[in-house]
Amino acid sequence: MKYLVLSSVLFFGFNAEAQFHNLKMPQASPLVKESQQLAVTTISLEYSSPSARGRKVWEDGRTIPQNGKPIPWRAGANLATTLSFDTDVYIEGKPLKAGKYSLHLLPNGHQHQVLLSPTWNMWGSYYLDTINDVTLKVAVQDTTASYSEKLDYEFYHLNDSSLILALEWADRQIPIEIKVDLKRTVLASFRSQLRGADTYRWEAWNDAARWSYDHGGDLQEALAWVNHSIEGGYGGFGANPNPYNYTTKIYILGALGNQKEQKQAFEEAQKLSADRNASLSLASGLLQNGLYTEAYRYLESRPKELKADWVFRLDFGVAVYHMGKTKKGVKSLQELLPDVPEFFKERLKKVIAQMEKGDYQYPLAAHLKS
Repeated sequence: MKYLVLSSVLFFGFNAEAQFHNLKMPQASPLVKESQQLAVTTISLEYSSPSARGRKVWEDGRTIPQNGKPIPWRAGANLATTLSFDTDVYIEGKPLKAGKYSLHLLPNGHQHQVLLSPTWNMWGSYYLDTINDVTLKVAVQDTTASYSEKLDYEFYHLNDSSLILALEWADRQIPIEIKVDLKRTVLASFRSQLRGADTYRWEAWNDAARWSYDHGGDLQEALAWVNHSIEGGYGGFGANPNPYNYTTKIYILGALGNQKEQKQAFEEAQKLSADRNASLSLASGLLQNGLYTEAYRYLESRPKELKADWVFRLDFGVAVYHMGKTKKGVKSLQELLPDVPEFFKERLKKVIAQMEKGDYQYPLAAHLKS
């Protein structure tokens, strides 16, 4: 009985010392949460960051197990390191569905097997079944890096559709490439977003249509989007015809080969009120689509104060030149030369020289380039 009482005292005494509380305490391996936007894809990362503390971590099998013996490495500390993606992605070229995954490594010297598992709520890698729990496995090679006392992850080499996620600890870095299908993910995101709060905002429909045109999306879908920007949604609510969305429509109709509808769009657009920037947007769109006569007509119809602007005069000269009136076009730009800003003078001189030789070409839209 005496031993039972003593055992009870020791047991309850231990629990009194170890009760949980809500104080924030310094942690040996603090939790880190990061996120990075890749196009419309959000990549979220969560890990605990241990310190090297003088250890040769990459040579110490107790710190970083090698070849999965006795277990894979959690690539961090405490709970499993997790990676989340809200769209489908490619990891080192292999497809991976959107979702949340735990990240594990099988180091072998400077070679590493990266394992991703949909079982993410686990303590480290102790209970990972490397056969049945792993959705994706890829091989990567580490590189040397500047010394980092704390294990951390960095995002590098970000471009439109890919980036490198790099684990860095001590003197090594393990890079993992993450890519997205840019066109597919962005257009799918647009289709979803345009059904929500942005459905009555003309800018959203116009920007989606222009992005689709610029990136090789479905032109009929892009045309429907820009028409929605112009005409509005159900009952015409949110309609906002303006030079910006008409410019987008002119590009799309040109790419579809609908020249008749393209010119009809211009006739509608030129009736709209427009400030300097909106007017220049439409004029540029007409020139890039080879509608030089329409550009000339539009620029000629602008208010006097706008026609005095040097950019308007430049576009006017370009339109005249491409209408076959070479001498008049050259003369108008020569008269403009003293009035352009210094940063543009040399460029304008080159344009004039090209016009005099008869080989100047205004930058055309993609669908008109040979």
